[in-house]
Amino acid sequence: MDEWIENIVELESNIESYPNPGIKVFQYGTSGIRYNSEHLDHVLHRMGLLVALRSIHLKSAAVGLMITASHNPQDDNGIKLIDPLGEMLDSSWEVYATKLANAPNNQDVCAMLINIAYENNIDKKYIPRVYIGRDTRNSGKRLLDAVLCGVNAFNSNVEDFGIITTPMLHFFVRCYNTNGLYGQPSEHSYYTKLTNSFKTLRKMANLKNYSPVIEFDGANGVGALKMKDAIIHLEETLVINMHNDDIMNTEKLNYKCGADFVKSNQCPPTGMTIKPHSKYVSVDGDADRIVYSFVDENNKFYLLDGDRIATLVAGYIKDLFIASGLDVNVGLVQTAYSNGNSTKYVTDKLKVPVACVPTGVKYLHHKANDYDVGIYFEANGHGTILFKDAIRELIRNQCSIEVDEAKSLALKKLICIMDMTNETVGDAYSDMLIVESVLCERGWSISDWYKTYSDLPNRLKQVTVKDRNTFETGDAERICLKPLGLQEKIDSIVLKYSMGRSFVRPSGTEDVVRIYAEADTQINADKLAVEVATAVYDIADGVGKKPE
Repeated sequence: MDEWIENIVELESNIESYPNPGIKVFQYGTSGIRYNSEHLDHVLHRMGLLVALRSIHLKSAAVGLMITASHNPQDDNGIKLIDPLGEMLDSSWEVYATKLANAPNNQDVCAMLINIAYENNIDKKYIPRVYIGRDTRNSGKRLLDAVLCGVNAFNSNVEDFGIITTPMLHFFVRCYNTNGLYGQPSEHSYYTKLTNSFKTLRKMANLKNYSPVIEFDGANGVGALKMKDAIIHLEETLVINMHNDDIMNTEKLNYKCGADFVKSNQCPPTGMTIKPHSKYVSVDGDADRIVYSFVDENNKFYLLDGDRIATLVAGYIKDLFIASGLDVNVGLVQTAYSNGNSTKYVTDKLKVPVACVPTGVKYLHHKANDYDVGIYFEANGHGTILFKDAIRELIRNQCSIEVDEAKSLALKKLICIMDMTNETVGDAYSDMLIVESVLCERGWSISDWYKTYSDLPNRLKQVTVKDRNTFETGDAERICLKPLGLQEKIDSIVLKYSMGRSFVRPSGTEDVVRIYAEADTQINADKLAVEVATAVYDIADGVGKKPE
């Protein structure tokens, strides 16, 4: 076993061209690995080796490798690995990815791969199959070359899809491994599956106050590129006006635009004229997040983030199941970032059970599987809907025999929602279609949607620290266990503010601690965020300028 891997790594992978400069300790987290692209070549090469070995371990199942840094600045890049059903990489292999990325020399890389093969009893007879995609960053092509050196060393069957969104690659991987039952691994199949069901549902709707006009903020990234393709398939069911779609100038990627900018700064994106009551849709750099926003006649800004999307979708799906006559357990999964009033609205008004889990798609996705129909959205706009196979089959079977007209209509609508959902991961395009379907079904304008409940004013901040690993959290990240004394300080600060709530959590990819604060007024939420950020800075060796 030792010899075949050693030969591949040392003789076939060109590993000597990708030494570890040793300037950064990497950690593979929920978002994979991200950093300045100039220092990632050896990481991408090693992930190419790892992803091929992962496919061999899974007996030639297709696995995915996406080169992206999502909402990060354009100078950064990164990598995410995708398992056979389009889900995130298994957590046990995240450990392997971290160790490989940090291996100091070629001999250690070889030894680690040999150990992985031994621990997992990997049989070399299987030929790996790897699907690869990348976003629009200039560094993507160079890093792709590094990946291919690693992947091709194992004589892999490689499908390079070029520039695509992250959710597309998740979709393609699942399609291949389900033998076409989920669709075909192609952009045409992706657009056709999601868009046709949207157009079918649109024929059943009553517009009322609903407007099909969207001002689309593409973050000057791949989401803008692919939305232009999607418009062709939509056939004027939506009127999409494109903004921030300059993918040729990558300096503009995510700069003062896109979902993360709008959510974090709670203001409209730049790069477009903002008009009262127009519907603005912002996606992030790899199009797996989405948020809505608008301004009123007084130029006051309103954000409809992942919490709002979750409540909109949960209420609609529950109503459809009631109308269908099916007794199905619908649940919603949130994180500590979810606004307190959104949780109250879901539990008290919609009567939908809510679970809270740590931040990170893998935690939400896993918990959502506990329900017959699990809906999960992070407040940042990343989320989707999961239907258990048995429920999916139940809906389709019941629809085929249902004689009651109202129940039959509800079942047909549920089928449309299922088919326009990319269940593998958060998908800005899929989620946009679902939101637009529900708004159209309800006959709501974007301001009607906003009026369903009032958010508590909130603020996000972050502090750069010397070492994020000194932080430890508990209770789904709502309590800071380490550094010692920090939680007590946060508690004393929160007590000063009416309806105050705040928590801190370390980033999974960089030495940054994120702070969330909410209170009765925006001024108080802002003050609370600054006070907590200052406490983090003082207690946890903050780096750079003190929060203000």
